[in-house]
Amino acid sequence: MRTAVVIGAGLIGTSIALSLSAKGVTVYLADREPMAVLTAAALGAGQAGEPPGPVDLAILSVPPGEIAPTLKDAQHRNVARAYTDVASVKSQAFEAIEDAGCDTRTYLGGHPMAGGERSGPLAARADLFEGRVWALVPTASTSDDTWHTVRTLVELCGAVPLVMDPHGHDRAVALVSHTPHLVASLMAARLEHAAENEVSMAGQGVRDVTRIAAGDPDLWLDILSANAGTVADILSELAHDLDEAISALRGLTDEDGTRRGKDAQALTGLLTRGCAGHGRIPHKRDALQGSYVTVSVLIGDQPGELARLFTDVGAAGVNIEDVFIDHAPGQVTGLVEMLVTAEAAERLTRTLRMPSTIMAR
Repeated sequence: MRTAVVIGAGLIGTSIALSLSAKGVTVYLADREPMAVLTAAALGAGQAGEPPGPVDLAILSVPPGEIAPTLKDAQHRNVARAYTDVASVKSQAFEAIEDAGCDTRTYLGGHPMAGGERSGPLAARADLFEGRVWALVPTASTSDDTWHTVRTLVELCGAVPLVMDPHGHDRAVALVSHTPHLVASLMAARLEHAAENEVSMAGQGVRDVTRIAAGDPDLWLDILSANAGTVADILSELAHDLDEAISALRGLTDEDGTRRGKDAQALTGLLTRGCAGHGRIPHKRDALQGSYVTVSVLIGDQPGELARLFTDVGAAGVNIEDVFIDHAPGQVTGLVEMLVTAEAAERLTRTLRMPSTIMAR
């Protein structure tokens, strides 16, 4: 791939452009908001304006409802030899593409499973897709040349391709992305009018649960609208569990104790199912699930403390699989939780030579 055009200079589009530009691809940027294009170009993502002729690939970084008209317009203008998108919903877009009479031979649907609570080109990163799953959703007539070009895009961005059908893709993202975002928003909404002393007690748990609730409401309205039925189905399943949890909790307040045993068992069952589901979430693709432990270290809130900690970890020959930092407001210390393999945990604790708490994950 030598040339590409990114239509839509938001977080995902600009991140793709940054990644491709870093690999030597000539990237052209387009967006209906001129400032978005100028900002992305200033970041080194590419150059503003139309390409002089057909490029190798056009990446449509627009909301699901805009895929079909954007694709039809780009194909009409012969912008590229192959086309893909990054929308998080596929079934509705595919139907619209067929209804619009687009050339499905030069199109292959895509969806990188990466992003963040911040939006816009200023939040973009060239390494956003490193090691992340990139769903590839072909049409029935996607050509071999289009396949090759889009696979090259995924490889250049450092992502891991996963081929799916439209309906399977939409069910999967409803389960692991769309519904969690809505649930996070519902939980965060409980804090809107909470008392100041209640909010001041917030720790890492509530931050983790509500982090993604900071996403752009208008963008998420587009996403949820395009996958509304599937998200509603999953929410119905969740509502059933919530009703069971509410009933169990009410039973635990029963003063005569006639329901407590049964309701405690029901609540334990829900919590156990939660643990089992959490255990299935991959942390790192090439590591065995269940082989991690967390080494927790208390550090001071001074410049260089994190750097010194990570230097010591490197000296121990330990690779950090993931890291979490909890810093309570107004405190002079922070808690760093490092996820490492079970084999490395004991060696790391000895090397650090400071009080550490090791908790099995």
